[in-house]
Amino acid sequence: MIRRLVGAAGAAALSAVTVRTVGRRAADRLLAAPRVGADEAALGPALDALGGEVVRLRSRDGLRLAGRWLPVERAEAWLADPHEAILLLHGYSGSIAPDLVEYGPFLRRTAGVLGLDFRGHGESDDAPTTFGMLEVEDVAGALVWLGERGIRRVALFGTSMGGIAAIESVAILGDGTLAAADTDASPTRAPIDAPRPRIVAVVAESVPTSVEVPVANRIRSPFRRFVARRLFDAAARRLSADPRDTEPGKVIGLVEPVPLLLIHGSADNTVPVGEGQRLMALAGPSTELWIVEGADHSRAHAVAGQDYERRVTDFLRVAFERSRDDDLGAGEGSL
Repeated sequence: MIRRLVGAAGAAALSAVTVRTVGRRAADRLLAAPRVGADEAALGPALDALGGEVVRLRSRDGLRLAGRWLPVERAEAWLADPHEAILLLHGYSGSIAPDLVEYGPFLRRTAGVLGLDFRGHGESDDAPTTFGMLEVEDVAGALVWLGERGIRRVALFGTSMGGIAAIESVAILGDGTLAAADTDASPTRAPIDAPRPRIVAVVAESVPTSVEVPVANRIRSPFRRFVARRLFDAAARRLSADPRDTEPGKVIGLVEPVPLLLIHGSADNTVPVGEGQRLMALAGPSTELWIVEGADHSRAHAVAGQDYERRVTDFLRVAFERSRDDDLGAGEGSL
């Protein structure tokens, strides 16, 4: 009897060790997003056609990041300001290249565009992918780079994880209008020393309330939400911090009063449209939600085409114009 109990206890202990080992390995895979997408090899000619400048900058916590700067292009009925820019943020896997090719041509008709490779992606330094938590440090570094070049007003544009990082960046870094919102009496990371651009608008597509949602919906199991929760528990232990602490559903109210355009596809199976509707309910009055019928995850532009470009362009230009008026009202003039 005792021998059986000891044997059962040993088997249980082995099973627990095995589960923990498998959990750590799964968490490591979760935090190691593919650096380059399968379709990126063919994008060279399209990137060359965009032109611009390949840039190097540092995240707020010191990682070397890669990006590409696209100068603004003249557009009819719009007087671009050289002191304004759009920061373009990509999703969970691959570099910024596909988003630059897809969104860069129309975004740069409003302002210069800085496309950023997040940590662990593209040509940026190796680091875990944290679903927006530490990617905020990358956004902070990009704001420094833009500020050093005279940019004073910035709009954030991101899809999926890029949209998560955009929302979290405003909530955590502040919009730049109040110094107190951007500082900490006992900061754990290097402060932003360069002139800080003001974040005047955010466009975020296919964003969930919880970072567990897109992971769970890629798991083929009736217990996928439970599995996703355990994966993030293990990831939090590996990171000594939990990406769920700053997920959009918990911080979106802090984006107010920055104008926020949420875009969601009605056919999104990765982040169902109900997630966008829940975010809208949690957001402030400066937020609007546009549901694109028939669009899958981060595919609203592919479905809506010119309507997408018109709606995003109008939203960004109104936000830039209002921020210019605010600056004039404050007696700062056009920088």
